[in-house]
Amino acid sequence: MEVYTGEKSTQVYGQDVWLPAETLDLIREYRVAIKGPLTTPVGGGIRSLNVALRQELDLYVCLRPVRYYQGTPSPVKHPELTDMVIFRENSEDIYAGIEWKADSAEADKVIKFLRDEMGVKKIRFPEHCGIGIKPCSEEGTKRLVRAAIEYAITNDRDSLTLVHKGNIMKFTEGAFKDWGYQLAREEFGGELIDGGPWLKIKNPNTGKEIVVKDVIADAFLQQILLRPAEYDVIACMNLNGDYISDALAAQVGGIGIAPGANIGDECALFEATHGTAPKYAGQDKVNPGSIILSAEMMLRHMQWFEAADLIVKGTEGAIAAKTVTYDFERLMEGAKLLKCSEFGDAIIANMYPVSGLSKTGADGFPFFYSPGESRPLRGSKRRGIAVSRPVLCSGEASPRRCRDS
Repeated sequence: MEVYTGEKSTQVYGQDVWLPAETLDLIREYRVAIKGPLTTPVGGGIRSLNVALRQELDLYVCLRPVRYYQGTPSPVKHPELTDMVIFRENSEDIYAGIEWKADSAEADKVIKFLRDEMGVKKIRFPEHCGIGIKPCSEEGTKRLVRAAIEYAITNDRDSLTLVHKGNIMKFTEGAFKDWGYQLAREEFGGELIDGGPWLKIKNPNTGKEIVVKDVIADAFLQQILLRPAEYDVIACMNLNGDYISDALAAQVGGIGIAPGANIGDECALFEATHGTAPKYAGQDKVNPGSIILSAEMMLRHMQWFEAADLIVKGTEGAIAAKTVTYDFERLMEGAKLLKCSEFGDAIIANMYPVSGLSKTGADGFPFFYSPGESRPLRGSKRRGIAVSRPVLCSGEASPRRCRDS
């Protein structure tokens, strides 16, 4: 089933219809969807179609696995040491979009309330000032951290790191850290290490210890360059997660091959993590790795493990053979330049033979995580939901609003 959103949606539904209700309803019905980059309308209304999709469908986990494919050009000396899975909170923080423009009646009203009713004296220039609100809730934090710990247990990971700026924003970012530790203690039996605040959790499946720790965001951005092997599963708020995801992607080759997913209790949306790059449209040039590897995540989420392993095997082989698109070719000595479509063909050509296919996956991310109770975590006894076909979230114009594909 193919459905529409973004710029091309207006060709099907009308000039101002960027996110049709029909599209949201069908994603909920089919439970799994994959989409390409979207163009957000200029001007008022929707600030970001990607954010709107996450909020409307309550896709509260932005999942970004980051690993290195041998041979990929990288700006760091040892990119192979980077192997992390980021759980970015998707529904709160300043990305909630609760803000008002400077000199608007709403901004002036909020500023007046803060000064007159709340005694706030720290707004340096209140006369011409935009203002925003940064929500961070206990429920929103705990459901994210719960999902991250469940993932670490199911996939036998070594640690979970809470990344935050609680040293400055004590009642939002600091609360995120505190609630994360609280959940680890109360729901997973976390025990203090040397008096805390770090904890250790016993993995009930393997008996190994999982360390739950925290780090200030700016220190973390330094440490992932200097000591990336010390970090494994990451849980963070929305803005920090945005920075961290792209910074880590750069260490292993860039967002051109960085996959991503947005997952909630009822449905999951897999996506390319880069933008639309309209100047390259129609040139058969750009690296399709991000959307292809996001499809690999989707297949594994649907428990189509062999198909997912084939994609990983093919990608590894194509890059190792130095048959790559322009973004890699210009940085790799002796590489063969391929078009976008040709890189896809190279992945297929490198899929066979495949040895050691397993449910844990050739990519080192044995996945399929699902928060809530709607889908099973591998190794658990949760009830699964059969998925017949994913939804393709697209913008290509069609005589029918929704079509089978």
